[in-house]
Amino acid sequence: MINPASVMKLMNLKNRFSETHPKFVAFCSNVLGNGVEEGTVVELTVTKPGERPVTTNIKVRESDIELLNELKGLSGKQ
Repeated sequence: MINPASVMKLMNLKNRFSETHPKFVAFCSNVLGNGVEEGTVVELTVTKPGERPVTTNIKVRESDIELLNELKGLSGKQ
């Protein structure tokens, strides 16, 4: 069973993240919001202060899409 207090905390953190990083949230909504098809490549680069960038990527599989759809269901965005 899901703890309602944990859900509320998570939603508050999500809302604060959205307020702090609106361009990132808009980007994700625009690119990923319409669904991602199998074979799509998602790439992420992280650059820590004073360090070289580190990049990785994934090629989306059917099981990844299932996870994304479940997460969308939890957020109420179907």
